[in-house]
Amino acid sequence: MQYIDNIIFLILLVAGFGLFAKSLQKIYRNIRLGHEINRNDRKSERWTTMARVAMGQSKMVKRPVAGILHLFVYVGFIIINIELIEIVVDGLFGTHRFLASVFGHGFYNFFTATLEILALLVVIGVVVFFIRRNFYGVKRLTMKELFGWPKQDANWILIIEFALMMAFFKMNGADWVLQQRGLLPEHGSFPISSTFLAPVLGGFSDGFLFFTEKAAWWFHFVGILFFMNYLYYSKHLHIILAFPSTWFANLDKKGKFNNLESVTKEIKLMMDPNADPYAAPAEGEADVAPSKFGAEDIFDLNQVQLLNAYSCTECGRCTSVCPANITGKKLSPRLILMKTRDRLEEVGKNIDKNGKFVDDGKKLLNDYITKEELWACTTCNACTDACPVLLDPLSIIFEMRRFLVMEQSAAPQELNLMMTNVENNAAPWQYNQADRLNWAND
Repeated sequence: MQYIDNIIFLILLVAGFGLFAKSLQKIYRNIRLGHEINRNDRKSERWTTMARVAMGQSKMVKRPVAGILHLFVYVGFIIINIELIEIVVDGLFGTHRFLASVFGHGFYNFFTATLEILALLVVIGVVVFFIRRNFYGVKRLTMKELFGWPKQDANWILIIEFALMMAFFKMNGADWVLQQRGLLPEHGSFPISSTFLAPVLGGFSDGFLFFTEKAAWWFHFVGILFFMNYLYYSKHLHIILAFPSTWFANLDKKGKFNNLESVTKEIKLMMDPNADPYAAPAEGEADVAPSKFGAEDIFDLNQVQLLNAYSCTECGRCTSVCPANITGKKLSPRLILMKTRDRLEEVGKNIDKNGKFVDDGKKLLNDYITKEELWACTTCNACTDACPVLLDPLSIIFEMRRFLVMEQSAAPQELNLMMTNVENNAAPWQYNQADRLNWAND
């Protein structure tokens, strides 16, 4: 019976990490529904970008207050959970503060004191963010696209992080009081919990303190496992996916659009006076027409675009600088990524249920993202420039507009007129080429 705690701990540990691995596997499968794209060039630049943007939070601090607070929460929460190593060893082998024997008394005191200070910064950060999100009225955080689950999700994450930090302080505070009473070995320095919690806890009995310390320890451990598995359902998946998203980010100059290889090939053939358009393809050269121009559904997008959909933080920085949205248009770049993720999740559930995708009669275009949203975009790249993790909602918009134009000839009348004029007059305006210089006669 003395090992019952260790057995329960092992079961929870295996179940928690097993479910987390299953969720990551499902995300990986869904992302692979898109077509492959080669983003493994310029490796040194990609490593640098990932370190600077994902790890260093370089784009977050462009808005100093929110950026610095986010840095506190991000760095603090990640470093504090290094303690999970100690919790795992203690839980499996019944030890108490295992890292004290590894680090030595002096360094362990420095380590635990640092964790406490970081935990305090996390608490300050999440409290400010909660007030800012719910009571301060930041426009990008109160838009109707965040009503319902997105707002609840953001609040739950802040509440969970706050609760985990409170359990951390409570565990340390009870531990410190027991150490002062000589009931536990003196390991660690706890400047926050010994100052603010110990005076309160000091009035309780030894038995209550042992229960409190153990209960807070278990709450912290189970809370971390819960938080880890909650990420799959949350926008906070970006704390993991921000790293591959910044690695696979588009490093070309903003505004440079990709060309379709099949179209480029046809144009080169048309422009080559020596080419025989009726000649058979060379031996070994594929002559397969592309199945579709542009994107109608998530299957037509590339894997990086689907990764972007899962990585969106829903912070709304993209939407807050979008000129179309600012002037009252329906377009929201944030919502483009959110809707892409919703469709991707719907397809994933379809596959889970049927073993393969069974046509459900829905498409990303029209069922999730409307033509009105797509054509409101000015392709100014403000959204891609503002994103703190280098996501690219514009590329999704562009591919879907490409489908509308090249597959359905469904461009707005103004664009169709412009393209007709370019074809007939070699200019966007409806003037005969012979009259092009008439303006100079005046």
